[in-house]
Amino acid sequence: MATLSGFGAVISNIDDLEKGAQVATSLLQQRANDVRANRVNWQSYLQGQMISQEDYSFISRFDQANAETRAKILQDHSMQFVKTFLNLMGHIAKDQTVQYILTMLDDVLQEDKSRVEKFKEYARKSKDSVWTPFLHLLNRNDGFIINQTSRIIAKIACWSKDPMDKNDLHFYLTWLKDQLKLPNNEYLQTAARCLQMMLRIDGYREAFVEVDGISTIVSVLAGSKMGFQIQYQLSFCLWCLSFNVNIVGKMTKYNIIPILSDILSESVKEKVSRIILATFRNLLEKTTDRDVLQEMALSMVQCKVLKQLELLESRKFDDPDIMEDLEFLMEKLQVSIQDLSSFDEYSTEVKSGRLEWSPVHKSDRFWRENASRLNEKNYELLKILIKLLETSKDPLILSVAAHDIGEYVRYYPRGKNVIEQLGAKQMVMQYLVHEDPNVRYEALIAVQKLMVHNWEYLGKQIETAQENTTSGMSAAKA
Repeated sequence: MATLSGFGAVISNIDDLEKGAQVATSLLQQRANDVRANRVNWQSYLQGQMISQEDYSFISRFDQANAETRAKILQDHSMQFVKTFLNLMGHIAKDQTVQYILTMLDDVLQEDKSRVEKFKEYARKSKDSVWTPFLHLLNRNDGFIINQTSRIIAKIACWSKDPMDKNDLHFYLTWLKDQLKLPNNEYLQTAARCLQMMLRIDGYREAFVEVDGISTIVSVLAGSKMGFQIQYQLSFCLWCLSFNVNIVGKMTKYNIIPILSDILSESVKEKVSRIILATFRNLLEKTTDRDVLQEMALSMVQCKVLKQLELLESRKFDDPDIMEDLEFLMEKLQVSIQDLSSFDEYSTEVKSGRLEWSPVHKSDRFWRENASRLNEKNYELLKILIKLLETSKDPLILSVAAHDIGEYVRYYPRGKNVIEQLGAKQMVMQYLVHEDPNVRYEALIAVQKLMVHNWEYLGKQIETAQENTTSGMSAAKA
């Protein structure tokens, strides 16, 4: 399976990441320690006929063994190991015991990554799915069970020689995505950690995009109640995705740059800054489409990333990768500024959804020269302005959007008809009673332009006709 290429752009050694993962799963690890301390009475399960003599003999011996003895048992009885654990998972219902079984299994896999192949081998011989027993446990109500199971699934999926089956992969990635959105999920870092592992593999990245995973990451990152650890982990996931050229081309529509730039400007954690810089670099470096490259660079300029780069450059970093990424981004963004036209600036601002009173909005020359360009790409920019009027709660954004629609109507002869067809007229009018005085004012001016525009246009037509008539009469007399 293809893993991350160019991994040295930020972190040269994946083992360092594995050590750092303990922080990300601290709650799970803490509870796992408690689970390990509560030993299971396997004899009672045998007497209650809930497990077979064969499974009892294996698990009672295996449970008491140290790591060295376990390795010998696994070497000599690998298929029995898999068979017993799957039987225990399938036949025991008590949460506390299932927790113990899963924690023991997770420890066994962590000791030696190659042991995941034993499950694949057993599945081939028994002609059963290796994933079904684990995916079934994701439906349990116990948070520890489902998240410990998730860790095991991620390890088998990432450490095995063969990729996860498409249907099972989509099911698991959708489950992870839902865990990210789950309100007050105390295991959020664990779900993010599993996703970090999965997205190192290129084929899994494509599948995650197919289940609309990027929008979920972005929505979580945009949330207000989030610590730096989740910011780092989910930014790491975006960074992994940005190694795929096809995915980079799709990432422009998810508003990733404005959200990451906000985090970059607010974060004081070096690892968060580092991963965001590396993601920005990949976005500019991996794309092969010149238009996409320019759009991303302009979006970074619009979101004031250059200012943040200058501030970061003044700090002392021990990591040479950070300095290299800073230099790369500074150079690329400076070049994009040189090629920046006023319409490029305007277009980037509108697409970012972060309208402000930048000079172009108040420039008569800009609107005289560019009003008709709002018709391009099936009225793309106009539709964004209308969407902002429909969804935004920010008085500044509403004021600027209403103003721009009025200027479009003022300078584009058929603008009134277009605005009415797109359903914007009523939307602007509803802001005539908005609580903010600036929004009310801009809406009023825009409505006036909508109402008088046809008369202005008709007046110009009459003047032109009169001039033509006068010229014709003069020519006749001559």
